[in-house]
Amino acid sequence: MSIDIRGISADRALRAHVNTRLTAALARLAVKPVGAQATVFDENGPKGGPAMRCALTVRLPYRPHLRVEDTAETARLAFDGSLAKLERELERYRDRDRESQRHPKKYYAAKRLTTPEPEGAGGGPKRGSERAPA
Repeated sequence: MSIDIRGISADRALRAHVNTRLTAALARLAVKPVGAQATVFDENGPKGGPAMRCALTVRLPYRPHLRVEDTAETARLAFDGSLAKLERELERYRDRDRESQRHPKKYYAAKRLTTPEPEGAGGGPKRGSERAPA
């Protein structure tokens, strides 16, 4: 997986922080992401003012991209805010994946219905199988 970091080429400490935190957040996924991109830019441009925006995009195989953004006064605060949002999205992604695996598939359920039960497993005669003496 490749992590593309844009907009903070001068700040080596922040680049290292972004790389380690983003790698740790993506390591908990069951599927390996194709790539990730962190983009930090000044929202106000040459006008000045403390408004930095950080956008994180994660590309997953066979799934739509996950993209989150956050705005803060510094680049580090913007990244930390967007990483918190990304971790919540990844938690929802893991929960959905886990829930989809817990339910038996229709072929599994059909096989259980058509396969005869071994003797002694039922614990007694089934309801309606015995007739009352006439």
